[in-house]
Parts: sequence; structure tokens; C-alpha cells
Amino acid sequence: MSGGTSSKSGGGRGDLLEHYRVEKELADILRNAPREERGRLYPALYDELYRRLPGHSQLRRKSSPERAGAAARSRLKLLRRYIGGESTFVETGAGSCALSLLVSGFAKRVYSIDVSREIAGDVAIPGNMRLLISDGLEIPVPEGSADAVFSDQLAEHLHPDDLAEHLKNVYRCLKPGGTYICLTPNRLNGPHDISKYFTEIATGFHLKEYTNSELGTLFRDSGFIRIRALVGARGYYLPVPASFPVFFERALSALPRRAGRWIAGTLLFRILLGIRIAGMKDRAAHETPDPERPEEGFRRQEGTGCGSG
Repeated sequence: MSGGTSSKSGGGRGDLLEHYRVEKELADILRNAPREERGRLYPALYDELYRRLPGHSQLRRKSSPERAGAAARSRLKLLRRYIGGESTFVETGAGSCALSLLVSGFAKRVYSIDVSREIAGDVAIPGNMRLLISDGLEIPVPEGSADAVFSDQLAEHLHPDDLAEHLKNVYRCLKPGGTYICLTPNRLNGPHDISKYFTEIATGFHLKEYTNSELGTLFRDSGFIRIRALVGARGYYLPVPASFPVFFERALSALPRRAGRWIAGTLLFRILLGIRIAGMKDRAAHETPDPERPEEGFRRQEGTGCGSG
């Protein structure tokens, strides 16, 4: 589910329009589905998208190991400070698994999670790595086990009503002091999916695009106590207070929409506004079973995963 859906699926305007038509059709099913159906629909609709659009950018990345490898090496520069030789690393929305495979070369344990098998295909999995298929919300790894969780272009693909649940599931999977690093495009210079060629808001599989301010609030509401924005480019990033990009977002939001969107799209502001949030779980945190959800205690004992119950 990672990597976005904005790239062209073919050569001309007609290919773009067909891509948009198919993606919007499938995305609208997910947008309008009730919660009890969305878990089933996430993997089914993405598999259908890739089958109906064989030229989709995600599948082209799969067929281009060099391109996927270059992107993964850039992401690894961002993540290296959070992962050591004894670390357990979780990538959710892993796509081609290129990053997870790199991390498996030095981390103790790696879990690579996605809603679709279509992208990863027949990739060879090393002994310290597991490829897991999820419903898009559950994080099927033992609770309190992860030193770092990473997602790149995942949050915008989740139904807006499901993101808070995803964040809480990530929080439960982290060890005390563990970090969730989340990358997602900024709504102020979007849309970033295929609909950018046709509309001014995301109407494809980017079910909702966020700002740093909105995502930071969701992180705090999910229990993350220390939140930093990672500002930089090409794999070199500086952790700064989360309020830093929010200051620029508020300034741009005060401008007329057209002017603010144009400024937000310049190279400097793409760097300043790009959403790269690192949220840390309290080092003193400890998990206790919820008395209203007694099954959590059993799940924690069995180590079956960080689901939503």
C-alpha cells in the first residue's frame, strides 16, 4: 500500500484518465464502506487495482530493482539512528520490501507488512525477516516488541476513521522508548495521488491527505509523548520540534488558496512541509490489559499481534 499512486500508468492522457477512473471507482468503495467491511476491502481492492492496472507505478518499482533499491537506501539514512544490531524493526505498508530487506542485513528481526501480495511477489525472504499480510489496521507482531516502526506513504491510504486505530496499534507494538517514523505527503501541496491531474483534492486511493498539525494531534491522542519533525532531503534529516513545520503551515493557510498552494509546491517549502514525523513511546510505559477488553490479556500472553480486537 506504500509508495503513493500518483505516477502515470501509461503514456498519454487516455492512460491517465483510465488510471484515474479505475482508482477512483475502487477508492470510493472503500470511502463509503462501514468499518466492519473495510478490513476485508483493503487487501481485496488493492489487489484488484494492480490487476486492472498492470502498468501501475508500484508494479513498475517491483520490476525495477535499481529504482526500488535507491529509494530504500535513502530511507535507510533517515532510519539508521533508530535501528541497531539488536533491534526489532517493523515496516508497515512495505510494498516491494526493498527497505525491509536492507534492514534485515543488520537488525536482529524484521517484520514487513502490507495489504497485498501483488507487489512483493516472490521476493526471497531471509531467515530473520517475516512477510505478513494485514487488513491494513492490525499490526500482526507481538505487543511491546518493536524498537522502530516505519511507514512511508501509508497514512493517506487509510480511511480517515481508521488512522487513529492504526496509530494505537502501532503504539501497542512498540517497546517503551520505541519510535514510530511516519512519512506521508502534505495536503497543502497536494493532491499527491492520480487525482492531481484532474482535481484539487485527493479523490483516488489517497483517502485523506494531512498536514503536520493534523497528524501531530493524532499522534498525541494515541499516546506518543515526544514528537519530532524530520526536516531535510535525500536521506539527510534533522529532528526539530514538531511546531516548526506547523508554523509554516499556519502562515500558508492564511494566504489565498491559489497563492498558498503555489508557495507550498516550491522546492524549499516541499522540504519544510514534508510530513516526516517521529513519535516516541514513553520509556515508562507498560501495557496492562483493558478490563473492557479481556481478550487483550490473552493476546499479550500469546504474542499474536497488535490488532484492534
